[in-house]
Amino acid sequence: MSEALWYSNHMAEAPPGGIDRARLALIAVERSHMAMVISDPNQPDNPIILANPAFLALTGYTAEDIIGRNCRFMQGPDTSPESIAIIRDALAREIDVTEEMFNYRKDGSAFWNRLHISPIHDDSGKLIYFFASQCDVTSRRRAADLERSEQLLLKEIDHRAKNALALVQGIVRLSRSDDARHYATAVQGRVHALANAHTLLAVGNWQRVPLEVLLRSELVASGAGRVEISGPEVAVDVPQVQPVALVLHEIVSNAVKHGSLSSPTGLLDIRWHADHDGVAIDFAETGGPPTLPPATTGFGLSIAETIVSKQLNGRLQLDWNASGLHSRLTIPNMAMA
Repeated sequence: MSEALWYSNHMAEAPPGGIDRARLALIAVERSHMAMVISDPNQPDNPIILANPAFLALTGYTAEDIIGRNCRFMQGPDTSPESIAIIRDALAREIDVTEEMFNYRKDGSAFWNRLHISPIHDDSGKLIYFFASQCDVTSRRRAADLERSEQLLLKEIDHRAKNALALVQGIVRLSRSDDARHYATAVQGRVHALANAHTLLAVGNWQRVPLEVLLRSELVASGAGRVEISGPEVAVDVPQVQPVALVLHEIVSNAVKHGSLSSPTGLLDIRWHADHDGVAIDFAETGGPPTLPPATTGFGLSIAETIVSKQLNGRLQLDWNASGLHSRLTIPNMAMA
């Protein structure tokens, strides 16, 4: 006789000369590939009185381990309290319940268990047993979680692609030049700055990018030398990285083409600090050619002003003084790291 029947043969006795339906039911439970247990709510703590081989195989326990114990031994640290409450309520109300919950095997390994519990009443309506079936649905849950993750990832990729395309469209629309070669060069430089920012995001697993890293990347791309930078650690949020990169590109490129860095003796000093609810970045040019009025400089600073006001909700202040252009870029909602 099997373990399951050995521990449950007190449940029914064959009537003389009759069909032992209870014993046939027990044989069916024993031979089923579905994990099943029966508990006795009329004993203290509703203990298990029958467990079929499929249940023992699923959980790794022996019959001696579990007979006489409440089923809660399968719960663990990640078992949902909400699921436990749902099951307790159904048991108290003596109604059917089906719940998927995180359970644990004897060896400590976890699995998603689709648990179904039904009350069993006698002819008088008295509750005599609870029947419970268990099914390991871990693979299905993982597949569903993976599908949801993939859908979220695709939505995020679509969102990022649209943002990048919007920035490129803005670059093409705002860039202008009477010379086709100059126009192509300007657009190429701006798209390259956008691509650099995208690379920094991808390498960093789409997490916030340190301002200094973003700035140094632009200085290298622009071939800017004689630049001093200093400031506390600041992290640029993901949605701000590409717009900030474009603004930095315009300011640095203007210094290289028209400002202090166009002269072998010129310098560019970049410092940043906390400013109210954001960060202020100061660009001070010295030692370059005579400061030119805004109308005679490149169109890039106008693009920068548009990006700062429309996409970053910030401010770009330009001070055209005798010593060189001094710019202050103020970006709200940017915190110290």
